[in-house]
Amino acid sequence: MKNKFLIPILFLSALLVSCKEENQQNNKNLKYPKTDKKPVIDTLFGTAVTDNYRWLEDDRSAATEAWVQAENEVTFDYLSKIPYRDQLKERLTQLWNYEKVGTPYKEGEYTYFSKNDGLQNQSVIYRKKGEMGIEEVFLDPNTFSKDATTSLGSLSFSKDGKTAAYSISEGGSDWRKIMVLDTENKTIKEDTLVDIKFSGISWYKNEGFYYSSYDKPKGSELSAKTDQHKLYYHKLGTPQKKDALIFGEKASEKHRYVSGYVTEDNRYLVISAATSTSGNKLFIKDLSNPNSVLKPVITTIESDTYVLDNSGSTLYLQTNLNAPNQKIVRVDAANPTQENWVDFIPETENVLQPTTGAGYFFAEYMVNAVSKVLQYNFEGTFIREIKLPGIGSSAGFGGKADAKELYFSFTNYNTPSSLYLFNPKEGTYSPYWKPVVDFNSDGYTSSQVFYSSKDGTKIPMLISHKKGLDLNGKNPTILYGYGGFNISLTPSFSLANAVWMEQGGVYAVPNLRGGGEYGKKWHDAGTQMKKQNVFDDFIAAAEYLIAEKYTSSGYLAIRGGSNGGLLVGATMTQRPELMKVALPAVGVLDMLRYHTFTAGAGWAYDYGTANDSKEMFEYLKGYSPVHNVIKGRRYPATLVTTGDHDDRVVPAHSFKFAAELQAKQAGESPVLIRIETNAGHGAGTPVAKTIEQYADIFGFTLFNMGFKELPNPPKTNIKP
Repeated sequence: MKNKFLIPILFLSALLVSCKEENQQNNKNLKYPKTDKKPVIDTLFGTAVTDNYRWLEDDRSAATEAWVQAENEVTFDYLSKIPYRDQLKERLTQLWNYEKVGTPYKEGEYTYFSKNDGLQNQSVIYRKKGEMGIEEVFLDPNTFSKDATTSLGSLSFSKDGKTAAYSISEGGSDWRKIMVLDTENKTIKEDTLVDIKFSGISWYKNEGFYYSSYDKPKGSELSAKTDQHKLYYHKLGTPQKKDALIFGEKASEKHRYVSGYVTEDNRYLVISAATSTSGNKLFIKDLSNPNSVLKPVITTIESDTYVLDNSGSTLYLQTNLNAPNQKIVRVDAANPTQENWVDFIPETENVLQPTTGAGYFFAEYMVNAVSKVLQYNFEGTFIREIKLPGIGSSAGFGGKADAKELYFSFTNYNTPSSLYLFNPKEGTYSPYWKPVVDFNSDGYTSSQVFYSSKDGTKIPMLISHKKGLDLNGKNPTILYGYGGFNISLTPSFSLANAVWMEQGGVYAVPNLRGGGEYGKKWHDAGTQMKKQNVFDDFIAAAEYLIAEKYTSSGYLAIRGGSNGGLLVGATMTQRPELMKVALPAVGVLDMLRYHTFTAGAGWAYDYGTANDSKEMFEYLKGYSPVHNVIKGRRYPATLVTTGDHDDRVVPAHSFKFAAELQAKQAGESPVLIRIETNAGHGAGTPVAKTIEQYADIFGFTLFNMGFKELPNPPKTNIKP
């Protein structure tokens, strides 16, 4: 009897071979733009380091602008020839086109919430009076600019809800402007505040608000170093130049990150000051006493400590001081230093992420990166465990002290985020809003596995795909990672990843060391001289997927952004044969100079700097992606992505890495860079641009894995 599956399998194999041969021919014909080498030699600890592409760091030069344009012409010409690029864009657009609603919150007489009708470039802020009120548009960021690249940052309301202050980002920049709005008639009340960066907006009563910023840098505001953050108070009705400088003027107050926030009862101003992204000093000021002075709570940067809430003069602090998995302590504001702290919710074996609302504490724990929520009262009495709708990630439960009801969201890799209305007194909840998405989540599955890294450490990984996946080693797979800055990757639904899985793709996310999934020890195990642990964990994840036949090197792509872009860059330069495609996005890729740009020096807790010591310099040089591209080595097909207005991780990182790859690539796989214009690090990117980016990333990936056609073409077309 003939095997009825034999012909399709042989046809698919022939199709893939034919496509790979065609791709190789196309890639041979690629002509990269000429990138001039203008050597700059730095000597560090007696070692000369040549930087051939230092000139690309000048984001304001005509030469850099011309290079960006030339690279984009080559890249977009290549991407335009991928036969199913438009099909991917069509399906992404179709799937994206559903109503999305944010968690509601009450301010004054109104309930506010964000909503996107589906394909709006920016979500709109709506409001209504009472539960039965008529919805009205309060703030529409789509009107901020013609091309929708100006986005809404923070939105904060005065105590009575009659005035709002909101920040905007133009072109994706971290530099912001703040507008002050009369909420009743929705008109601007006063002049715009400018030159604000890395700032919240925290109101004091109805009188004014606190915000943070740096002095405007000399030179390029997109790349010049910023390292002295200052806290200001803006009194309504006064010009910005008269704003009071509260913290950051004295030499003893010089810190890279400073924030100030007012407790809900308007009694205390809380100031956090940090030199890096981990560890902070903490101060309080009693605003009820005009003669009060700034009082230290903790004066070292050995912990992350914050005021979570207060009840009168009792402060509730969240801290990892001597508690790597976090705990809550309480202390009287009159004597708030650590020798007076009393455990309120002690540390456990799982990482704590608490919130407060309606007179309760909600202790959310990550148990192997999955949510578990416990409820306590302000006396520390355990009330209940909240049984969540399933296995996944919850968020919310926060609110004002007098709230009668709270909201929370729930999602996992296969299920879009839904909102629930929670009764804190009874511990019950009901569905508040559920999205209607053209995606059958029942046809997909996620499973958590544990694999061994190079040193034997067990690493968890969630693997998502269609049910009934054939473990034949030929499934297109994206391995996504981050591994840094105490950031936890927890299960959440992604529209883009849904499209990937519809095409038979596997999506795998390991919880690498350097992240926050298992607390401070887990984070520290992937920092500075232990950073290689992160890369080893990622490499071991790839090897596990290959060994278990989920995929093979010819069908594996690795992806990550920012610190995850570094992860991809280091992995592909250390083990280029392990994957077929590499997708480093907005990556930190020049580890010898990252600390000289914008706020980069603030990342030293995780990375160390080349100036710290000879050992640290040599360690960084040993894995820095820009410095480890070797001439004559065969690198995977690579699509570097960045934004020309990224002032968090400046695009020069990506520019130099792409230039090195193009100059030294020995293989036939393309090494391209896609530079989004008028875009930053990612936040606030218009929906239309996001869809185009994913279509290009998925198209590039599948095309270089040898797919001439989509494995599962969309069955319907979108009508104009």
